[in-house]
Amino acid sequence: MASSSLLPSVMLLLCLAASASAQLSPTFYATSCPKALDTIKAAVTAAVKKENRMGASLLRLHFHDCFVQGCDASVLLSGNEQNALPNVGSLRGFEVIDSIKAQVEALCKQTVSCADILTLAARDSVVACSSSSSQLKLMLFLLWLTWAEKERTGERSHEINHPFRVNREGRWLGGPSWTVPLGRRDSLTANEALANSDLPPPFFDLVNLTKSFGDKGFSLTEMVALSGAHTIGQAQCLNFRDRLYNETTSIDAAFAASLKPNCPRPTGAPGDGNLAALDVSTPYYFDNKYYVNLQAKKGLLHSDQVLFNGGGADNIVSNFASSAAAFSGAFASAMVKMGNLGPLTGSQGQVRLSCSKVN
Repeated sequence: MASSSLLPSVMLLLCLAASASAQLSPTFYATSCPKALDTIKAAVTAAVKKENRMGASLLRLHFHDCFVQGCDASVLLSGNEQNALPNVGSLRGFEVIDSIKAQVEALCKQTVSCADILTLAARDSVVACSSSSSQLKLMLFLLWLTWAEKERTGERSHEINHPFRVNREGRWLGGPSWTVPLGRRDSLTANEALANSDLPPPFFDLVNLTKSFGDKGFSLTEMVALSGAHTIGQAQCLNFRDRLYNETTSIDAAFAASLKPNCPRPTGAPGDGNLAALDVSTPYYFDNKYYVNLQAKKGLLHSDQVLFNGGGADNIVSNFASSAAAFSGAFASAMVKMGNLGPLTGSQGQVRLSCSKVN
């Protein structure tokens, strides 16, 4: 009965999303601000190069915006949604968006919305994700040598069977890219209560995750694909402590033991804010190792591991774990769909001069 009563609201949401997406266009700024996209991409790349973690932070910022009253930059308004439990003390990247907005404003006054900047920044963050560590650079170089040898011997291959992909110059290609429809406008309001109710917490089980994403119009496969954003980024101890100490059958014992010294047991201890990588294998690379980790019971959050724990998402996880291409395609498609959640268009809302406050 409960699921039947939700059907009309979900269908309405899907219809509104379809209508709004029809008003968006990848070429929206082609005439009014032709240098905007390149400017945003360059700024995001520089920010990620300066701090690897920033790619995940900008991607999360976009997700937390779209899941609360649509992709309208409401999360960027000072206070309000930023004070919600899922956001306070953990949501970051605001200064990067503010810097990008200032650069774009210098090019085109009050033309490019904060909502579009955030949506583009999320895409560009996925593509930009990389690491400057010497060990990973060495691995990339060795992969390039492998590719070069295949070229020399005629064994041409468009994709090397390895978590890292390189191009002809031996440079990291990052994660998948996708075309971003543009033309969103910025909201006049934000909703802290909605942020508290609509953003799925790290302790959700598969049933609750499926409902949370389903209420936004996402299928189980799309939900699992979007969860793959956790192939980059970090989480605070307070969000995975219970998993370390209270879950035994669903977590690798050695994995749990390695995390406990940095995440002591007493709740409220100084370790609450200590960080651990969401993807223990390749924490700064956007790849499919997140799903391989789940198969090995090395998901950091409870809401990660429930995707592979004898439930209905197991086959999807296995598919993504065995095929980077399948994950990349599904993730890119789901991100386009998420970017179309309830955008303001036309004369709705405004184009803010500053992303942190209304005009």
